Amino acid sequence: MPLTAASAAPSPRVPPEEDVRSWYERVLGWAVVGGPPGRLVTGTRFDVLEVPADAGAALLRRPVATGPVALAGGRMGFLVAPGAAEELDGLLDWLEWGGVALELTALGAGDGIAAPVPPGRNGRESPRGAAVWLRPPELGCEASLPALPGPGQGHRPGQRACGPDLVRLVAAAATECHRARLRRRTPQPLAFS
Repeated sequence: MPLTAASAAPSPRVPPEEDVRSWYERVLGWAVVGGPPGRLVTGTRFDVLEVPADAGAALLRRPVATGPVALAGGRMGFLVAPGAAEELDGLLDWLEWGGVALELTALGAGDGIAAPVPPGRNGRESPRGAAVWLRPPELGCEASLPALPGPGQGHRPGQRACGPDLVRLVAAAATECHRARLRRRTPQPLAFS
């Protein structure tokens, strides 16, 4: 089949920022504002628990169920159910972490996070320190984000939990934030001493 001018011409190149925005908005249905880089709006489809990267790495090694996880700069963001940001202070108090200086924060309504490069597109040139997915989102992942159990969904023997538990995630995150803070404050002994 002979090549024609139309078939030989490369397709127009979509600017990377528009490609990213399009993926979030069309594939996942998530709002993106500003940019570049764009920001994913929190508070409607998901909230985010943010921890220092060292605490987040330790948290990912624990047997605690999480949803998607992003890394931006020196912070990891764990996506949780919308409304979870409003519960953080009360959960920390209930778990007896209230008043302890933790670098654990929550982003909810009116906040946002840097939009990481969509999964499978990491081969693109991206600025150093740009946000990346460590555990990428999938279509419909909001249904399985860590949340507080609803009425009648407690953890009784023989009862299956309906999804990842926000209380367990916050307890583990608080523990790892505290441990990371202590490690940063305590100098490590020299290997030969």
